[in-house]
Amino acid sequence: MSVTRASAPPLFGRRKYWAHRFGVASFLPTSRAEMDQLGWDSCDVIIVTGDAYVDHVSFGAAVIGRVLEHQGFRVGILAQPDWQDPEAFTQLGAPNLFWGVTGGNMDSLVNHYTSDRKHRSDDAYTPGGSSGSRPDRAVIVYTQRCREVAPEVPVVIGGIEASLRRIAHYDYWSDKVRRSVLLDAKADMLVYGNAERSIIEIAHRLGEGEPISALRDIRGTAVVVRELPKAFVEIDSSDVDQPKNLVSLRRVRSGPAVPRERTAVRLPAFEVVRNDKVLYAHASRVLHQEANPHNGRVLIQRHGNRDVWLNPPPIPLTTPEMDEVFELPYGRRPHPRYADAKIPAYEMIKTSVMIMRGCFGGCSFCSITEHEGRIIQSRSRASVIREIEQIRDTVPGFTGIISDVGGPTANMWRLGCKDPKIEAACRRPSCVYPGICENLNTDHSDLIDLYREARALPGIKKVLVASGLRYDLAVESPEYVRELVTHHVGGYLKIAPEHVAQGPLAKMMKPGVGTYERFKQLFERYSEQAGKQQYLIPYFIAAHPGTTDEDMLELALWLKRNRFRPDQVQAFLPSPMATATAMYHSGRNPLRKLTRADDAEQVSVPKGLALRRLHKAFLRYHDPNNWPLLREALTRMGREDLIGNGKRHLIPKFQPAGTGGLGEGRRRKQGKQGPRKGSALTQHTGLPPRETGARRRRD
Repeated sequence: MSVTRASAPPLFGRRKYWAHRFGVASFLPTSRAEMDQLGWDSCDVIIVTGDAYVDHVSFGAAVIGRVLEHQGFRVGILAQPDWQDPEAFTQLGAPNLFWGVTGGNMDSLVNHYTSDRKHRSDDAYTPGGSSGSRPDRAVIVYTQRCREVAPEVPVVIGGIEASLRRIAHYDYWSDKVRRSVLLDAKADMLVYGNAERSIIEIAHRLGEGEPISALRDIRGTAVVVRELPKAFVEIDSSDVDQPKNLVSLRRVRSGPAVPRERTAVRLPAFEVVRNDKVLYAHASRVLHQEANPHNGRVLIQRHGNRDVWLNPPPIPLTTPEMDEVFELPYGRRPHPRYADAKIPAYEMIKTSVMIMRGCFGGCSFCSITEHEGRIIQSRSRASVIREIEQIRDTVPGFTGIISDVGGPTANMWRLGCKDPKIEAACRRPSCVYPGICENLNTDHSDLIDLYREARALPGIKKVLVASGLRYDLAVESPEYVRELVTHHVGGYLKIAPEHVAQGPLAKMMKPGVGTYERFKQLFERYSEQAGKQQYLIPYFIAAHPGTTDEDMLELALWLKRNRFRPDQVQAFLPSPMATATAMYHSGRNPLRKLTRADDAEQVSVPKGLALRRLHKAFLRYHDPNNWPLLREALTRMGREDLIGNGKRHLIPKFQPAGTGGLGEGRRRKQGKQGPRKGSALTQHTGLPPRETGARRRRD
């Protein structure tokens, strides 16, 4: 079946709403007094967010608020309202059109809990960085409060928390499959992905008098329906994926094929995937297959006697549209109500520039693709340069250093498929795994030119690329690596090989360690040519699905050979809707067609606190507190040859007094064996003491 590229009207092509006459607010109002100053008697839209209100393009609530303001709507912000007090939700009155509810820039449970389900003591999106200013499952709680104070006003939920919970999903924190958050929140509509197009259409159509119940055809949204529209033909998800030996799903379609735009793919029902892990993995696989906005179809999933109707993904923004969104009149700082309180997330990005959205890497553990899509949306060079100049001229205390130029992936700016027709038909989850697609443009020359123009600006001392680099793409353009290393690395560069063993790398959809080694060679060669002492800081994940104890041992030995001693390490966190989360829950691999056969692929899943602790201990093989656990594991694995006091050993036989939690062993003589004060854990490559990534010792 041929596929036609989907298109959309210009983002800001509609006639502005009548309230545009009130003009532009320096900050969107957060109180009735601020509304009075603007001459407003009411808000058309009120955005409720779990983050502090920072009027900056890196904060989703600010972006949606400014986009709606640009279209003439009066938008208020309720930032981190007291969810235990309904009165806190009446500060701006009730909105005329709808409530917009978001948990914030992070899923509230990811924000609150570590991968070991321990409560975090900090929140980077809160003034002062303290936790406790938002509830668990913020989207559900905020929606309930909005309903209490204004039950007649529609509620539209969005942001990453809603986006990644749009269908039945495995929830790591409750260890069960939960319903779509649209139903649990009792909202009228869910917006997923980057929401500019959908939120503008929602606001205008409600402003024109349409009821929320009539808005059933907007891309990037999910709604609850009782029956399918007559124009649509339903097909079963097994017709799409054809999993063998699965329980037969209800088949509805018969007769000739119908156009994709009038086809709805029925996923297994919530009640089915809740109890059937193989069909859960199948549903995850089909959802990811339908993620291309140019060929993705409507998805429907039964919950009780109702269907969650998931419209196809939104059409990506064009470069001119990206420029318009990023150059709206943001205040570019926190709301004055916070006075001098520091908001850590803002402090991190106030001198950084986002140049693109999306990622075609398709890493199975990452939520970027599920949220932003894999088609890259790039700003123009002129727009990026204007923002750098704005930072230079307006940010108090600016030192001349742009802290980061990038996005989800620093070096995907302006990259994409060479052929629009191929891109429209493609259903691959990744453009770079298991190898770089022959149809992918990997030319970094435009990015090199952008870097050169940016660092040549008057008043700009340095432009850094801090993280998010896709090194398997970078090695395709050695000239880019040279430019990066010579001018844009601030002493060290963070990259993410994630592992070295092929088993977990295949489940992660990440390149082999050989690609990392090639990048490392280029990095060190060009650093030497530039006369600079610079270092790579590799990140690794412990306990990812597909990882065995032997895989973690292989990684530990690799780290030791390369003299890396990770300080803080990351364990896999199963975020909602990610492919790796489906692996974690089901023990199956949704990257391939699924069966119930005895010889079907089973995925090794490190579960349980003890096993996850062991896998993290392998990453921190150098920490004496981990040695008792590692000795026990190595003995069980038949690798006692790695326990000893020589260079070839991974861990020593002795145990310093006061370590390991057991008080065992004797303290070793300084200078003979074991770690000396100021050496093993502190002697490194010259990285600043606060650095929490992997450290490499001096030769």
